[in-house]
Amino acid sequence: MEAYTKTVEWMFQQLPMFQRVGAQAFKKDLSRTIKLAEHLANPQREFKSVHIAGTNGKGSTSHMLAAVLQEAGYKVGLYTSPHLKDFRERIKVNGKFIPKKNVVGFIKEHKDFLTENELSFFEMTVGMAFDHFAREKVDIAVIEVGLGGRLDSTNIITPEVSVITNIGLDHTAFLGETLPEIASEKAGIIKDNIPVIIGEKQKETTAIFTKKAQQHNSEIYFAEKLKFDKYHTDLKGDYQNKNIKSVLGAVKVLRQKGWEIPEECLKNGLNSVKLHTSLQGRWDILKEKPKVICDTAHNTEGLTLVFKQLKKEKFQHLHIVMGVVNDKDLGKILPLFPESAIYYFSKPDVPRGLEAEILQQKAAAYGMEGRVFNSVSEAYDAAVEAALDEDLIFVGGSTFTVAEII
Repeated sequence: MEAYTKTVEWMFQQLPMFQRVGAQAFKKDLSRTIKLAEHLANPQREFKSVHIAGTNGKGSTSHMLAAVLQEAGYKVGLYTSPHLKDFRERIKVNGKFIPKKNVVGFIKEHKDFLTENELSFFEMTVGMAFDHFAREKVDIAVIEVGLGGRLDSTNIITPEVSVITNIGLDHTAFLGETLPEIASEKAGIIKDNIPVIIGEKQKETTAIFTKKAQQHNSEIYFAEKLKFDKYHTDLKGDYQNKNIKSVLGAVKVLRQKGWEIPEECLKNGLNSVKLHTSLQGRWDILKEKPKVICDTAHNTEGLTLVFKQLKKEKFQHLHIVMGVVNDKDLGKILPLFPESAIYYFSKPDVPRGLEAEILQQKAAAYGMEGRVFNSVSEAYDAAVEAALDEDLIFVGGSTFTVAEII
């Protein structure tokens, strides 16, 4: 559909977006989002919601919770970012992407307003999502924060429950250099009298969250302190065990508020996340001989967990197809990568992609050796060709690297 392709291209090109261009897309207040919401007749007031923030795990947690609510029979909106293949992955109702004609129609109808007010890609996408959920009359929407919390465009909702999965050092240029500073930004989603679930209790951030919850008269629950049975999910990363606790905490609060989520639906929802939500890129096994695993982890905390799980795999040789963005602190993430692997360096196909030659040079200082390729797909093809059936290929370093081969 040519009109859809042109519309999405306009959205990407017309206005800066953090995922592609970095700092200039980051806004210092919510005034333009509020103005857009008013222009759209405040669609965010038409449906109930759950708001999910955090450095790692917020995407998986959002998809798991959406799957559980769908399994319980609710009509569920799901807003997440970034997308892997298609812009419409960001806006789903019961796992179905927003139709192309709706994307085209929304931009066409509001283009003058969007242009005059210089709305960013992210602001207009949030407006589109909320408008779609209101028109579809969803029972509840699971809304993932894009960046931070306090100043994120999604932060105009009043949810049933807020969730903050964890705090790590990512996007420090925007959110602060320390865990307490970043926690303060993410704590910005805590609202008056709305319960909040904290996924991981961290000594540097507990006081920040507790104080903020007190100021807002919000009940605060630390998920790892709550007693739950053991649950499983079809999402295979070991790190999902942490995210499950955040989901269980949210379900506990929703049940207290009268949402009917039977135990069977909780179990079935967690075990059919991919089926219900089409989630990809989280410890995704793409092939068996050789085994190919990709994961979108791209910061210290996420990559640490991924490589811990990689050590449990049995293989003869490890091949790693790697690409990163240019604002990544390589001094923090490169030491996490195994020296013994064979590397295939490439540049993700976005403006923020780091040149493969620079990555190769920086990686060499950490004992990581390999060749440079013109694209992620070329690097991947070379790895598949070189690998034996008993080998393992891992693809990662950035969401954008994974997006090109999935």
